[in-house]
Amino acid sequence: MSRRNSVRRKQWHTNGSTRPLTTHFMRIGLFIPCYIDQFYPQVGLATVDVLERFGLDIDFPEEQTCCGQPMANAGLYDEARPVAERFLRTFADYDYVVSPSGSCVAMVRHHYEQVLGPSPEIHRVAHKTYELCEFLVDVLRIDHLDGQFPHHVGLHQSCHALRELRTASDSELVGPTFNKPRQLLASLAGIELTQLARPDECCGFGGMFAVSEEAVSCAMGLDRVADHENAGTEVLTSTDMSCLMHLEGLIRRQQKPIRVMHIAEIFAIALNR
Repeated sequence: MSRRNSVRRKQWHTNGSTRPLTTHFMRIGLFIPCYIDQFYPQVGLATVDVLERFGLDIDFPEEQTCCGQPMANAGLYDEARPVAERFLRTFADYDYVVSPSGSCVAMVRHHYEQVLGPSPEIHRVAHKTYELCEFLVDVLRIDHLDGQFPHHVGLHQSCHALRELRTASDSELVGPTFNKPRQLLASLAGIELTQLARPDECCGFGGMFAVSEEAVSCAMGLDRVADHENAGTEVLTSTDMSCLMHLEGLIRRQQKPIRVMHIAEIFAIALNR
């Protein structure tokens, strides 16, 4: 993710499934979290592939860096402020900002005011920053994907996407049930979504938590892996590569027969079949 794509304003429309509902012009800024840029660039490329399948032109501004979440989570607000300010400057002029990371989007949308203090600029940028699946469902109004992925897939629901972005309903609240990532996955031909005993439990990563409480973090992750293994998961996916990075390390060390893929990678493969 090192080059800048030029922005070209382009018309797009939808029939309610894999196309939008009205004609509109959009400027889409792609935010790729630092750890995806450095370790999982294929996730960023898959995100571009998926968005371009819907006729969108994507701009990747090279001046972007980290959203500031690692520093803020550690209580280092002085260190988080410069990168948060850079994020706001970098993405100020876009109609929407899209990212393949629920936790980074949650940082921008819900925690920038803690770091920088309230401002109209934060409000403007935060409310146009979306995780990939919620952008597809809430902005493009996509209700199914015309593709196929004939595998047993287990969905890990990250805490930030689930409880801060509300990409799905969770077990501790009473109300209507919904699940945007699962809805999109379920629409793929041939896919079988596994049923977990505890579908919205934390994987134990939690950023700094995995460093400061390594034993607890690993125990929680192993519980998640065991739940997926018992459910027959072949491919473990999530909207957050940070959770998957944690789980993949445990899977590899335990030599479990489970493949890990970000949800954008599944969508990109399925839509290109």
